[in-house]
Amino acid sequence: MLTINFTPHPTLSTERLILREMMPEDKHVMFSMRSDPETMRYVPRPLAKAVEDAEALINVIRNNVATNEGINFAITLKDTGEMVGAIGYFNISKENHRAELGYILHKAHQGKGLMQEAIKAVIDFAFNDMKLHAIEAVINPDNAASIQVVERNGFTRAAFFKDYILHNDAFVDAYVYTLLT
Repeated sequence: MLTINFTPHPTLSTERLILREMMPEDKHVMFSMRSDPETMRYVPRPLAKAVEDAEALINVIRNNVATNEGINFAITLKDTGEMVGAIGYFNISKENHRAELGYILHKAHQGKGLMQEAIKAVIDFAFNDMKLHAIEAVINPDNAASIQVVERNGFTRAAFFKDYILHNDAFVDAYVYTLLT
């Protein structure tokens, strides 16, 4: 079985980004992303209705890191420190050396290649530091941008599930993309 320890929380760096620990003061940016219907269109989670919802999510994220059950990074711009998104691993299967990748990027920063950079950094972290064998991404088939970014990073479509996720009172299909070491 895989042994994972996220203490101290790692910080990752790319050409334009710092991926750092999610902090309570990130709640306003998290709320901005999680309350926006356009940004959340393909994310099967309820919209945040108040800053407290984002604060509660950050508390869950921080608890998952503390208990080594998951890890999320605040995606920040290297030159300004501004948080522009979040990325990380959840549904970690220690016995199978695999985890699910999740990410979100503020709509003002989409289309600039930032998520491409962030994903490369967390792939390296997953295989070299976490010692994972496989990374999975569950993606709505209508989410062309997400499909494109994982495919650019070497993921291949491994499965299609009909009516896989209940989202906004409707069942939606899902692709599962996988990347192996």
